[in-house]
Amino acid sequence: MLQTSLATTAISPQLLDRAPLVARQGQLDVRLAGSAEEIAAAQALRYQIFYEEMGAQPTLAMRAHRRDIDDYDHVCDHLLVIDHGLDGRPKVVGTYRMLRQEVAERNRGFYSAGEYDLTPLLATGRAGGQLLELGRSCVAPEHRTTATISLLWRGIAAYLSTHGISHLFGCASLHGTEPAQHAAELSYLYHHHLAPPELRARALVDCRLDRIPAGSYDVRAAQRALPPLIKGYLRVGAMIGDGAFVDRQFNTVDVFVVMPVEGITRRYLDRFTTANDPL
Repeated sequence: MLQTSLATTAISPQLLDRAPLVARQGQLDVRLAGSAEEIAAAQALRYQIFYEEMGAQPTLAMRAHRRDIDDYDHVCDHLLVIDHGLDGRPKVVGTYRMLRQEVAERNRGFYSAGEYDLTPLLATGRAGGQLLELGRSCVAPEHRTTATISLLWRGIAAYLSTHGISHLFGCASLHGTEPAQHAAELSYLYHHHLAPPELRARALVDCRLDRIPAGSYDVRAAQRALPPLIKGYLRVGAMIGDGAFVDRQFNTVDVFVVMPVEGITRRYLDRFTTANDPL
């Protein structure tokens, strides 16, 4: 089963030869998908991680094609990390899906609007620059390294600069569908990282974050228990919306994350952005 999924992440070298890249590090590079084949490879990687590894529940169509597919894929930009390897068969080993506010408003809106009321954030975006929704992030197990994550962030940083993005946002996940099992982590996020009202998306279904009173749980243990992606977002200045969302299809408890671009720690933007990185 797993071998079939991995094979579909491959991309023809001839196709990549015609597509611009943002940056390269060793045998890895980061770029935007420019073809249906590249998007299909990203969907295959997502299927491998979300469904085969993390226990999400695929639809019949997803299972038949062994790809994670939804109606947003055709309007989003897809950021890819490509491993060119030593066998002459490049493959997608990391991906992010990105949706700009101007594109969302011309189509079906933001994916996160199915879980959260985005009203305050949308008003902020219209007044001060574009919003960018990040989603469907995943990295192949053997490539969960600093090099891969750095390339993904370098691609995001270039995209922010090119498109005048003021805020990043999206949903980040804790594994499983029982919020009580993550009571300390959720309470920590609420007590220490809650977004201000003008940026605070609110869960459509009431599912509290503040499950344990402040001061009555081990803050350091709660921090350590957070998934790496959420820890990474917090390091660059992320804040959290109000409430969690239980996503039973994806076997996750989701929290809303928002990051003002101007507030992202300066050393991160300097590290990941160069003058020659358009997207």
